[in-house]
Amino acid sequence: MLLKDSHLKWLKSNYQILPFTMNYRLNLSIFFTLIGFSLLAQNEVTINGYIKDARNGETLIGATCLIVDLNVGATSNEYGFYSVTVPPGTYDIEFSYLGFQTIQKRFDLQTDQKFDIELSEEAAKLEEVVITAEQEDRNVTEVEMSTNKLDVATIKKMPTLLGEVEIIRSLQLLPGVSTVGEGASGFNVRGGSIDQNLVLLDEAPVFNSSHLFGFFSVFNPDAVKDVKLYKGGIPSRFGGRLSSILDVRMKEGNNKNLTLNGGIGFIFSRLSIEAPIVKNKSSFIVAARRSYIDILAKPFLDESTSDSGLNFYDLTLKTNYNISEKDRLFLSGYLGRDNFVFGEQAGFNWGNATGTLRWNHLFSEKLFSNLTFYYSDYDYSINFGDEVNNKFDWNASVVNYSLKPEFNLFLNPQNLIRFGAQAIAYKFEPGNAVGVSEGETNDFSLDNQYAIESSLFIENEQDLSDNIKVNYGLRWSHFNYTGKGFAKTFGESEPGERREIVSQEYFDQWESIQTYNNFEPRFSIKYQLSPSSSVKASYNRMSQYIQLISNTTASTPVDVWTPATNNIKPQLADQIALGYFKNLSDNTYEFSFETYYKKMQNIVDYINAADLILNPYIEGDLLEGDGRAYGLELLLKKNKGNFTGWMSYTLARSERKINGINNNEWYPSRFDQTHNFSFTGFYELSKRWSLSSTFTVISGTPITFPTSRIEQQGYVIPHNGNVDRNNVRIPVYHRLDIGATLKGKQKPGKKWYGEWVFSIYNVYNRRNPFAIYFRPEESRPSPINPTTTEAIKLSVIGNFIPSVSYNFKFN
Repeated sequence: MLLKDSHLKWLKSNYQILPFTMNYRLNLSIFFTLIGFSLLAQNEVTINGYIKDARNGETLIGATCLIVDLNVGATSNEYGFYSVTVPPGTYDIEFSYLGFQTIQKRFDLQTDQKFDIELSEEAAKLEEVVITAEQEDRNVTEVEMSTNKLDVATIKKMPTLLGEVEIIRSLQLLPGVSTVGEGASGFNVRGGSIDQNLVLLDEAPVFNSSHLFGFFSVFNPDAVKDVKLYKGGIPSRFGGRLSSILDVRMKEGNNKNLTLNGGIGFIFSRLSIEAPIVKNKSSFIVAARRSYIDILAKPFLDESTSDSGLNFYDLTLKTNYNISEKDRLFLSGYLGRDNFVFGEQAGFNWGNATGTLRWNHLFSEKLFSNLTFYYSDYDYSINFGDEVNNKFDWNASVVNYSLKPEFNLFLNPQNLIRFGAQAIAYKFEPGNAVGVSEGETNDFSLDNQYAIESSLFIENEQDLSDNIKVNYGLRWSHFNYTGKGFAKTFGESEPGERREIVSQEYFDQWESIQTYNNFEPRFSIKYQLSPSSSVKASYNRMSQYIQLISNTTASTPVDVWTPATNNIKPQLADQIALGYFKNLSDNTYEFSFETYYKKMQNIVDYINAADLILNPYIEGDLLEGDGRAYGLELLLKKNKGNFTGWMSYTLARSERKINGINNNEWYPSRFDQTHNFSFTGFYELSKRWSLSSTFTVISGTPITFPTSRIEQQGYVIPHNGNVDRNNVRIPVYHRLDIGATLKGKQKPGKKWYGEWVFSIYNVYNRRNPFAIYFRPEESRPSPINPTTTEAIKLSVIGNFIPSVSYNFKFN
C-alpha cells in the first residue's frame, strides 16, 4: 500500500507539517504495508480484549495475558487492551496482575475471539504492593529501564505534610529525582531543570504541577489511577522535553457501584464521588480539594487584614462511555488555582486548566487506536492597588491545543508496533501589564507569541530471542515559530554582555518566522542473564522547543514560558544508560544499578544582572551553551513481609558550560547534588496499625557567593571579582518524617471504612537552608569599626510539623 499525494495533502492540512521528504513517504508506506500484511494473515488466530478490576470495572494497565503452552503473551496497554496472535489450537491462557488472583482458562482457538476478563483482588497480597502493581518479575524481564512506577496505595502509606498525600514529593524518594529545597515547585531529574520535565495528566500537559509554592502537587490522589516516570530509554511516542516524562492517568470511575472517598485534615479536605451512569457501560468520577487555612485564621485577623486570603483548590473530573465493542469515549478535565490576597491592596493567583477528549477504536483484532484532543492553559495574575487612579495589573498565560492519533499494532507475540502523529498549537502571552499612576496609564504589555509543533513517530517492541528484547523507534519533530508579531534581530556583543537590538520585522498571523526540524532516534535493549537477572542499555535523543525563563533559586509561578525563536534555538539532549537488574528470594527483594551520561545543547543561562521582568528585549539577555549530567543510581526494594520499603542512592553531577559565564569553564548547575540518599519504610504492626517513615540526606546545592566587596560611605556592595558562578554549596539537607495509620474495624457487609493518619514532618527540627544571602550588620559603621556583613541562612521550614487527618471510603 503506497501513500498517495492526496493523503499527503490531508496530513499537511491537518497537522501543519512541512512537505515530506522521500524518507517520510517510504516510512509511512512501510507502516501501512505492515498493517496490510497483518490483516491478511491466513493461518493465525487472535484473542484480544480488556483486563479489568472486578471490584470497580477499572481497566488494568500492565496486566499479563500468557499463552502457557507456548510461553508467549502480551501486556495490556494504557487502556487495559491486550491482543495475542497464535496458530490455531487449544491452549491454557493465564491472566495475571500483581495483587490480584490469577485466572487460567482453556480456550479452543480456531477463530479470532474477543475475551474481556475481570480479576479480583487478593487481600493477602495487597499489603505487599510497594512501588508497582505489575507482574513480579517485570523489572528484569521487560526491556524498559530508567522508569519508576508508584502505586497510589503505596503513596497513601507515606508520612504526610499537614495530612495530605503528595505524589510529587513521593517521586523525590526515588533515584535520579530531586528538588532544590522545601517550597520549590516541580522536581529535577538526572541533572535537568524543572521545565525539562513533561508532566501529563490524561495526556494534557500541566505547566505548573504545584500548589502552595511546591508543598503540594496538583494531583488529587483519590482521582489518580497510575503514575509512571520515564527518566531514560524514553519511547518515541513521547517527546517535547529533555529530562523526563511524568505520565499520570486518572481513574475512569466505578462502573458498578457508587463510591465515596475523602479526607479531612487540619488545613484542607478532599472528596471524590464515582459511580456508574449506565452500569458496566458508562461511569464518572468527580474529585475536589480545598484548603481553608484562611477561613480558620479569619477570626484572628484585625480589620486591616480581614480581607486577606490564602487558599488553593482543584477540581478533577472524568467520564467514559462504551459506544460499542469497538469504540469507547473518554472525557476528562482539571481546574485548579492558588490564591494569595492581601486585603484590597494586592493579590496574586495562578492556576492550570486542562481538558482531554479521547476516542478508542478497534480497527481489527490486532490494530488498536486512540485519538486524543486536549486543551491546556496555565495562567497567573498580579494586582496592586485598589484605586482607579493608582493601580497595577499584570497577567500572563500559555495556552495550547493538540491532536494526536496513535496506533498499537499487535503484529504477533514478538512484535508490538506503535506509530502515530501529533500537532500542537501554542499561544504565549508573556505579559499583559498596565499601570496607572495618578490617573496616567502606562502599558508595559509584551507581544503575544505563537508556534506550531508537529511530530511523527514509530517504535517496535520486539523479542529477538528468549534472552534478547529490544525497543527501537524514531521520532521526527518540526517546530514553526510564527506571527503575528515582531521578530527581533540582535547584534553581536562581548561574551556575557547584553546584546542590543538592531532591527525588527513584522509577521502576520501564522506567518512562519523560524522553523526547526529534528530526528530523535530511540533504542533500548535487554539481555536476560537468568530468570531473575538481566542487563539493559538505552539511548535516546530528545528535543525541547519551549522553555522556562527563570534565574531564581527555585522556579516561581510568575516565570515566563517562551518558545524557540529566531534568537533561541531548541534544546537537544542525548542520553545513554546502562543497568543491571536482579530479583532475590523469590522476588522478595529487587535490586537495580543504573549509570547514565546525558549531553545537552543550547542550554539557556543569563548574563549578570539580566532583566527578565516584562522585558521586550529579553532575548538579548540570554546566553546559550552546553550542559552535561552523569551519575549512577542504586535502588534496593523489599516487596514482601510485614516490613517493606526501599532505599535509593544517587551519585551525580550536573554542569553547564556557556560562553561568557564562569570564565568559559564548566560550572555546577543550580540543582547539582552530588549525593542523594533516601530511605522509605513501612511496617504492618497489626491488622489495624501500620507505621511508616522516610529519611533523606542530600548534598547542598550550589550558590554564588561574592568573593570581595566594595564599601562606599558606609554601604557594602557584594562583588564577585572572579566572576565565578555557583562557587559555594549550602549545607547538607537532611530530614526525618514518621507516620502511623489506624485502620477502622472491617466487618462483612460494612460499607463505610475509615482510618486515622498521624504524621510528623521534620521530626528533629532540622532547619535546612534553602538559600544564603549577605547583609550589613545593624550597627552603624565608624572609622574605628568598619562595616561588617553577616551571612543569613533562609530556611523555609524550621520546626517539626505534626498533623492528624481522617480518611474515609464508602462503597
